[in-house]
Amino acid sequence: MADELPQRVDCLIAGGGYVGLSTAVAVSASAPHLRIMLVDAAPRDAMHKDERASAIAAAARRMLEQLGIWHGLEEDAQPITEMIVTDSRTNDAIRPVFLTFGDASGASGEAPFAHMVPNKALVTALRAKADETNVIQLHGDTVAGFEPTASSMKVILGSGAVVETALLVAADGVRSKLRDLAGIKTVHWAYDQMGIVTTVAHERPHEGRAEEHFLPGGPFATLPLKGNRSSLVWTEPTGNAKRLMETDEFTFELELERRFGHKLGEIEVAGPRKAFPLGLTQARDFVKPRFALVGDAAHGIHPIAGQGLNLGFKDAAALAQTVVEADRLGLDIGSSITLERYERWRRFDTVQMGVVTDVLNRLFSNDIGPLRQLRTIGLGIVDRLPSLKRRFIDQAAGRGNGNPALLRGEAI
Repeated sequence: MADELPQRVDCLIAGGGYVGLSTAVAVSASAPHLRIMLVDAAPRDAMHKDERASAIAAAARRMLEQLGIWHGLEEDAQPITEMIVTDSRTNDAIRPVFLTFGDASGASGEAPFAHMVPNKALVTALRAKADETNVIQLHGDTVAGFEPTASSMKVILGSGAVVETALLVAADGVRSKLRDLAGIKTVHWAYDQMGIVTTVAHERPHEGRAEEHFLPGGPFATLPLKGNRSSLVWTEPTGNAKRLMETDEFTFELELERRFGHKLGEIEVAGPRKAFPLGLTQARDFVKPRFALVGDAAHGIHPIAGQGLNLGFKDAAALAQTVVEADRLGLDIGSSITLERYERWRRFDTVQMGVVTDVLNRLFSNDIGPLRQLRTIGLGIVDRLPSLKRRFIDQAAGRGNGNPALLRGEAI
């Protein structure tokens, strides 16, 4: 395989998840003459084992539409038509609704602010488009090291192959090895929480409703999938989460039922359960000469607002626009001047979202009486102010000033 690889490409992306793939497709589709290579440590068929689903905000959906990907996902995509927020204890018989976002399409008649899409379907569609746009995809290999020069980046693969590129993009996740190799420091703290994810089947239809229950241990979110199924994101203190993951299926479902309730009838776990530690990670720099971070490699946030993936899509759209526009002007796409534009574009937004999710998690993941009263008052005020609710919906949908062209549904 190494002998068949090109000796030089314009952009090499390390990481074959959604953000790496969408970055590759966005650049290649907008500037077909640029040679894009994607290196993925996982085998190509690894995605078939992923039973999870992700929330795709309206802005990210517009990007996927513009890239010609969304039409292949619509059959599997479940629109979120309503969202409700409650604040209660686990054993409370009644969970009053403090905040509702009904008619998620909004008064303007726009499409729903989010859709739930199975991860397998999303990755399959992105890889198919990458093939169509002639992205060179290398699976089962890694970036083992790299050496920047004035005119290029020398990339050494785990297989021993060497590829020169004008720009190296790290999309290798929150524990990014490439970020460490580039000498980029991070701000990080752990929450002593874990997120449990699985799929739940239920007797009655969800009607497209997403729910977020703020419980003392952390948020418990149910997100609608096609059919009578919901995706579950369940936050618990680390010790509790580990005990839950070690229990048998019967005990796990009993604990799940205590939190899920009986509103949708009988429930059962309909997919594998997985757990991962939660924390906040923010890279101090997003770029170095001929090197850029995207997605979780640049920022990892709490899932309380469901914005992690969509921040990654924003990174992909912003970096792609930065690269393509620089290329059209005849500029070096890997130069510090080019990449600093991308960093300025994305740094404030990601820091802001990190702070918001951190504050929300600290405010809601507890059972302190005065804070509970403050939360109740705050949620009630938001629920009674349509303009403020609209701002929250716009934020969740990824609408806002300064978005990259693709997130506005426009070509680069």
